[in-house]
Amino acid sequence: MHAERLPYDGREIIIEGPIPPDALSRLALHPDLDAFRRPAEQHKALIEIAELEEGRIIAARDGETIVGYVTFHYPDELETWSEGGMDDLIELGAIEVADSYRSLGLGKRMIRTAFAGDQLENAIVYTTEYYWHWDLEGTKMNVWEYRSMMEKLMQSVGMVWFATDDPEICAHPANCLMVRIGKHVPLSSVEQFDRVRFRQRFMY
Repeated sequence: MHAERLPYDGREIIIEGPIPPDALSRLALHPDLDAFRRPAEQHKALIEIAELEEGRIIAARDGETIVGYVTFHYPDELETWSEGGMDDLIELGAIEVADSYRSLGLGKRMIRTAFAGDQLENAIVYTTEYYWHWDLEGTKMNVWEYRSMMEKLMQSVGMVWFATDDPEICAHPANCLMVRIGKHVPLSSVEQFDRVRFRQRFMY
């Protein structure tokens, strides 16, 4: 497990991961972490992801309270990205930081921890950015400012914008697909991913 310590208000915030499910179960989830579901349900979901063979949770904690997290897991079987049946395609799913901790750069620190030590060099890691998931009201940003912020966050670990004809990504010009191809990923996996992200091209 990789860890970083961040001095904060006379104490330290610990950024660490991947965190095993038993350790997650002993921590509390900050009540402001409610962007995707109620905190108690989100806590349960994080533990379930950590229990998956490919699941990874990176978290920032203040004492015994999780104040931010990033999830990694296989694509949802109902989504386009699962159609290639790839065992080296991992989704960077949810990123959430409690409101009062958002000025500390925890999102970037958690993502950097996730990629530390070459631990994802055997995988294609992707994230789908949909504007309807963004906290535009809380951040007081417009959709393009938020998009720029998310791109810079992902670029900090070498993720880059990739084209796709996926209908959900194409549904709004601010939506985007960002991808990082690990240095040990075989060409066959890269080609399979190309077929997944451009379904229309390969239909005929």
